[in-house]
Amino acid sequence: MKFTQDQLGWKPWIEPLAEDELTEEHREALVDRARAASPYFRLLARDPRVLHARTKTDNDIFHNADGGLPRAERELAATATSRSNGCVFCASVHARFASHYSKREHDVRRLLDEGVEAEQDARWRAIVDASVALTETPPRADVAALREQGLDDLAISDALHAAAFFNWANRLMLSLGEPDES
Repeated sequence: MKFTQDQLGWKPWIEPLAEDELTEEHREALVDRARAASPYFRLLARDPRVLHARTKTDNDIFHNADGGLPRAERELAATATSRSNGCVFCASVHARFASHYSKREHDVRRLLDEGVEAEQDARWRAIVDASVALTETPPRADVAALREQGLDDLAISDALHAAAFFNWANRLMLSLGEPDES
């Protein structure tokens, strides 16, 4: 399956809970009850405490507007990480958000089509490179390159948190199922 900004489905390899099996504890763990429609989140709901912690972390990384990196660039970090890790599903989700918030759909499309080495402006190049560096073993990131692009400590922290979280999230999703074009 190729990288895309289209909305994809996801097929789990382990049976998720059915929506009608979700208890109040499961629904609270989802944080956003609309996630009950997702087989991925219904599968993670088998362990409500872990799902709740995962979702609260995800929300704080991407939705916390108390300074730091703009949402578009947090989404760029997740997109680059997912592209590097081969997670077509996560790349599609975060590429749509990166395009929406940045209004740079062409640049995001190039990242998906050409890969993490695709040409980007200096700031985006630094964010992509730092994100991809965290996918490698051992992980590394060129913090100096981020500073050269004007990112302060909080913005650098946001970029690295987004990339690190999606290194984990990609591996979890890729271990539990696969994207589906339905």
